[in-house]
This record gives sequence, structure tokens and C-alpha cells, in this order.
Amino acid sequence: MEERIFKIYEDFLRKESGLVVTMEKVYLLESRLNPIAKKHNLADLTELANKIKTKTNKAIEKEVMEAMTTNETSFFRDMRPFDNLEKVILPYFIKNRASTKKLRIWSAACSSGQEVYSIAMILKEWEAKLPGWNIEIVASDISKDIIDKAEAGIYTQFEVQRGLPIQRLVKFFDQKDDKWVIKDELKAKIKFKEANLLQDMSAMGNFDIVFCRNVLIYFNRETKGQVLDNIRKRMPDDGVLLLGGAETVLGITETFTPMAGQSGMYIVKG
Repeated sequence: MEERIFKIYEDFLRKESGLVVTMEKVYLLESRLNPIAKKHNLADLTELANKIKTKTNKAIEKEVMEAMTTNETSFFRDMRPFDNLEKVILPYFIKNRASTKKLRIWSAACSSGQEVYSIAMILKEWEAKLPGWNIEIVASDISKDIIDKAEAGIYTQFEVQRGLPIQRLVKFFDQKDDKWVIKDELKAKIKFKEANLLQDMSAMGNFDIVFCRNVLIYFNRETKGQVLDNIRKRMPDDGVLLLGGAETVLGITETFTPMAGQSGMYIVKG
């Protein structure tokens, strides 16, 4: 790919989604974008880049952005955040929200839904410990297609085998032909929304707990700070943020500080 053409994609993706791509990732651009060019009867990625540069087709722009921002995920990925949800975070908020018995949880950049359904499974198992509580779970992603997939809650045998204990598979899924479908009672606990973490999200309201895991690694330092500041605006002063194992707020923003004795967990900095 010519450097001039690569620069068009690089600038577009950084501006619209915050995603940073380098020339070393040209293979990824080609593998994900060639099908889009073919779909729209364009000769090659140069012609597709020109469509993006001239801003003559919003649908194509959206398809390119969604193709490049779809990330890897699995049920109970890295497990520690989910252990912390049960052992640290929920007890923390049961105490802090005892008077209101209200809790809002946000899975930002939820991808195809495995993370948010993992959260919902834990909350379902905690129902007996939370009588009278009003708990709302919201999942968002920049990609409309991936949000639709997450909301459908249909997974292959390969997908459910990755990180999902057999007991929870039997409890929370129905098998239909060669696929596994999330039970309606679990789906009903989640609201799915299309959202861009770089844009104003005030319409979504505030969240006590935010999962924003394995997202910042795709951004440059400036964009990471912007995303974290946007998230902070949606959190109360005692809110808890969970990031991926390779991510940190240190040196990026002053709005969060590490939670004492915990890895990957941050509290709003007063």
C-alpha cells in the first residue's frame, strides 16, 4: 500500500474512532477492508481511500470504521476483574449504596457481548444478596453491527468454550442447533447502545462501575486521556473503573487513581 493511501486511512481512523494504526498493520487494513471494497464494486483500497477522503459515502465510512474497531473478546476474559467484581466491588457498593439500593454498570466497548453477559451472570447469581436493589447494566460499542450481534446473544461452540464454565453455560444458555443462545431473562437485564467514547455521552447518564478493558491500548496518549476524561464525566465521586491488564491511567490523566491493593482497578480522584 502506498504511504499516501495509508495516510488517508490513518487520519480517518484516528479522527473518527481514536484508533492508531501504523505501517506495520497494513496487513490488517488489507484483510479487513478488501471485502468492503469488493462489496461496493471498487477496484481496490486506493479507490476505497478516495471515497473516504472525499466524504461522498457515509455508509462506506461507517463500514470502514466498524471493520477496524472490532476487537478480540471472550467470556470472563482474564478472570481477575470478574473475581474483583464479586469479592471487592459489589461488597463496596452494597455498603456505599445501602440507602438508595441503586447501581449502574457500564461495559464500554463491549464488542460482541461476552464481557457484559459475564457481568450479568454474576449479578444474576448475586440476586439473593441484593433484595430490593435496582441494578441497571448498559453495554455500548462504536460498531452498530457488533452491538446487534451482542444483543442477539448467539454464540458458536468455539466462543462459549473460551472462558465459560460449563455450569454457567447450562444455567444461562439454550442450545439451538449448533449454536448457544443467551436466555431471555439474562438479555432483559442489559441495555445495548451505540456510542463513541470520543464523543459526548451525557445522554447515557452516570455509572457507578465502568468496565473499559483492552480499549486504551489501541489509542495514542492524547486520545487515551480524552477517553478517560469522558468516562470520568459519567461517574460519581466514588465510582470504580476497571481497565485491561496492560492498561493504566498513570501518566495519562489525573482524574483516576489506582485502588489501594488492587490491580487494574481505579477510583475517581477527588
